Amino acid sequence: MASENLESKRWVIAGAAVIMQLCLGTVYAWSVFKKPLISVHGWGETQTQLTFMIFMFMVGTAAAFGGTLVDKKGPRFVATVGGILFAASTLLSGLADQVGSLTLLYVAYGFIGGLGNGFCYVTPIATLIRWFPDKRGLVTGLAVMGFGLGAFFMGKIAPAMIIAYTGGLTQSGVAQTFYIWGVIFLVLVVGSAQLFKNPPAGWLPAGFTPSATTVSAADSFTFDEAIKTPQWWMLWGMLFLNVSAGLGLISQLSPLAQEYYKPLITDPSVLANPEALTKALAVAGGTVVSISAIFNGLGRLFWARVSDIKAVGRRGVFGFMFASQAVIYILVAMGIISSYWLFLIAACYLLACYGGGFATMPAFAADNFGPGYIGKVYGFMLTAWACAGIIGPLAFAQFKDQSLYIAAALLIIGFLLVLGFKRREHHKKA
Repeated sequence: MASENLESKRWVIAGAAVIMQLCLGTVYAWSVFKKPLISVHGWGETQTQLTFMIFMFMVGTAAAFGGTLVDKKGPRFVATVGGILFAASTLLSGLADQVGSLTLLYVAYGFIGGLGNGFCYVTPIATLIRWFPDKRGLVTGLAVMGFGLGAFFMGKIAPAMIIAYTGGLTQSGVAQTFYIWGVIFLVLVVGSAQLFKNPPAGWLPAGFTPSATTVSAADSFTFDEAIKTPQWWMLWGMLFLNVSAGLGLISQLSPLAQEYYKPLITDPSVLANPEALTKALAVAGGTVVSISAIFNGLGRLFWARVSDIKAVGRRGVFGFMFASQAVIYILVAMGIISSYWLFLIAACYLLACYGGGFATMPAFAADNFGPGYIGKVYGFMLTAWACAGIIGPLAFAQFKDQSLYIAAALLIIGFLLVLGFKRREHHKKA
């Protein structure tokens, strides 16, 4: 009976993880808030965008230290602290709009929000890896799928809220929208955190026998041991390269889509009206962003699940994702993918692989270093995300004409890392 209760409990924890990640993933809809803030306060594009860059850097950095805390203090404590910080940051971001303070926005949305988001992001991943040794890819994919889909829901709901509240507390309508979402995050994220708990020591699902190709809990590498191996750094590099290419594309996705859509506009009345033309292009760009966001989420579940298939494995998934993405980037750069609809398909696939990397890497790390200290071992691996959050968008912005070729080159390097990766032989604890 006890075993059956634990079996049910782990799926309850998985459900709580999905809810938490859906809330956390809403930050990818930052662009929804950026334009109203710029219009009302007169802040510059780069000034305002710096908020999101601070946030992205803090997420990766906080996840590293959050993973350490998960191993020491337990998942409930870390997720609760992270949830409170994330909700508070959203509320304070509303205040930043209300008082017109860009500095407060940097501190609230960027620093505090990134800190809380990073703590919460790594916690369910580290927890579920311990509860699901038999379905590591599937369950981590399910959890981070929520993160990928969060932007879709926020992108659909928030714009209507901003319009409805414009002229209320602020002319932008952003403040009241943030206040409402801050309360929602406090309830859902902190509430979900209360369900998190590590399984009993030595527990395994009924009928499950650990694979000989993975490191057991008893033989797990500590962080100090793992970081001294070339395998840890190779996995860090794979994550960095995949995320750099993906975030670079995300940062320029709407403008690229609009360029492909221009030839499809043939209505003379639209072409002669700059306002109508701008609106038509914006809708076309937004369509690609919205649809590809769905695939960002679904790709996390799909690729992680495929990585559970023994004939494919984590290494096989990363190898295929790197190679296929590189080919598609080159086809787009050479103009072979030349239509709006083909670009939409390409963007959906590329973002599915971007999300797939996030979902597959936790299981890849656990297979090679064991689940015992995975919070810190994988948490620090997420510093690759922090670095990629700067390098990817910067490369696409500074080298716009060559950016697609640069992305392809990064992915080819990733493919070579996969080819050279060999699982480290198990080390037995004394």
